[in-house]
Amino acid sequence: MSVLAQADAAELNRLWEALGERVAHRPLRRPEVGLVQLRGRIGGSGAPFNLGEAPVTRCSLIVEGERIGHAYVLGRAPAHAETAALLDGLLQDPARRPRLLEAVIEPLRAARRARAEARRRDAESTRVDFFTLVRGEAST
Repeated sequence: MSVLAQADAAELNRLWEALGERVAHRPLRRPEVGLVQLRGRIGGSGAPFNLGEAPVTRCSLIVEGERIGHAYVLGRAPAHAETAALLDGLLQDPARRPRLLEAVIEPLRAARRARAEARRRDAESTRVDFFTLVRGEAST
């Protein structure tokens, strides 16, 4: 679910469309946008405090009349949440799971790793190495 929720919506849709499957599904809970409270901790482990709110889109679908797929996606993204919920429901089918993992999940996981590596390289390029000069009399 993490891979589907964090995927680029256009890439997720492209991979799903490339499969060419049409699956019967109906909404249990149509995509709806709400807010979640973000909390932090002082110093990472201290007293909790409210940081702010973030929009989240959720969706639940009944897939092929027997499985229920759920999705929560950060942001206002109804189409992304619906596609993620559909794939969540389909991944519960043991017959479809291997094909979906290979055709959709693994490419999305690789793209997420590539984005993380690019962010790491960008951050590394701004790293400053500090050193200390010791002042003193030079003995000769």
